[in-house]
Amino acid sequence: MNFNTITTNELEDIIRTSQSTIIDARPVDAYNGWQMKGEKRGGHIKGARSLPLKWIKYIDWIEIVRAKGILPKDNIIIYSYSAKDNLTVAKNFELAGYENISVYNDFVDEWSENPDLPLEKLERYSTLVYAGWVKTLIEGGKPAEFAGGDFVICHSHYRNRKAYLSGHIPGAIDMDTLALEAPETWNRRSPEELKKALEEHGIRSDTTVVLYGKYMDPDNDDEFPGSAAGHIGAIRNAFIMMYAGVKNVKILNGGFQSWKDAGYKISTEDVAKQAVDDFGASIPQKPQLAVDVPQAKEMIAAEDADIVCVRSWPEYIGEVSGYNYIEKKGRIPGAIFGNCGSDAYHMENYRNLDHTTREFHEVKAIWEEQAITPDKHLAFYCGTGWRGSEAFFNAWLMGWRRVSVFDGGWFEWSNDPDNPFETGIPV
Repeated sequence: MNFNTITTNELEDIIRTSQSTIIDARPVDAYNGWQMKGEKRGGHIKGARSLPLKWIKYIDWIEIVRAKGILPKDNIIIYSYSAKDNLTVAKNFELAGYENISVYNDFVDEWSENPDLPLEKLERYSTLVYAGWVKTLIEGGKPAEFAGGDFVICHSHYRNRKAYLSGHIPGAIDMDTLALEAPETWNRRSPEELKKALEEHGIRSDTTVVLYGKYMDPDNDDEFPGSAAGHIGAIRNAFIMMYAGVKNVKILNGGFQSWKDAGYKISTEDVAKQAVDDFGASIPQKPQLAVDVPQAKEMIAAEDADIVCVRSWPEYIGEVSGYNYIEKKGRIPGAIFGNCGSDAYHMENYRNLDHTTREFHEVKAIWEEQAITPDKHLAFYCGTGWRGSEAFFNAWLMGWRRVSVFDGGWFEWSNDPDNPFETGIPV
């Protein structure tokens, strides 16, 4: 089949007058805002959906397409960095039974060059870096949006140094989540403990810290399931660092999987941590990012605030507690459901199949259906803070101004018999 090739003027007219579905087949990081191939401006064509060429290799590619609501009856317009990539994606749509397919080959040379043509981007896209960015950094270069100075690459894990020693980004040190959160409560550690831990890991307030983890198929029946959910742990560490006052915290989008997918060198060296003398600032610098039980109760009663339960549906309605160390089942009365996915160690509803963050327009749309909106102060929580931190991070990336993590979550709330709780489907 010869696919229809449209011009920039034709695409402008189509956007104004039709219901066509525009597909951005570039990497998710380019979609978010990174200028990865010399384009004049970063971001994606307004209204475009993210469907990277990379995903075609997945056997369930068409299920991803359908899950995004892209149907055979739709008029499809595909753009990317090259005509060759456009053609590859178009052929896959054709094989899947789609008939109304066009390609747009002038994104770099024309659309991104013209400031009058609309582009959208993730507001804080530079906080979510890509593998090539990290590679440039560790090789001594200066990637875009890097202000210079010291940096530390942290391979995060929970009591699982084998995950680090079995393969990590060259030069990365390991950081156990226990360095920053206390197992007695699973809340962030005290300011004094955080200061000591960050200094031991070579982190000052002005250090650029890049965090990532390794997904290792967590099983809820294991003794320590979180040990296999390293990338959620990385975002948990990132939240606590932001709270403490590390000014330049970045997450490798997709974690270690993205590094592997890029085909970059993997190290098994046990890199020694280089301690620093002083963090350089009082802790916390951003106390507003963390909410504890008293404030959570105030937020539940307030009209301009909500707490968001980032747990699975069985946890939310009280069928399971979600954890092998939490006995009580149920939810906090008044909490809005912010569905994480299947269980306490997965975040399918916030991630793509390759563990990169989900298209932010989709996350926003799902939240809006639940009345989770940026005009309110939102505190995200789960059982002990990991999933709440990842949902918080999504809102932070979108530039939502009043977002926090309810640190104690269901664990702390349910441990107090005086706190009310609910079970069953809300009415």
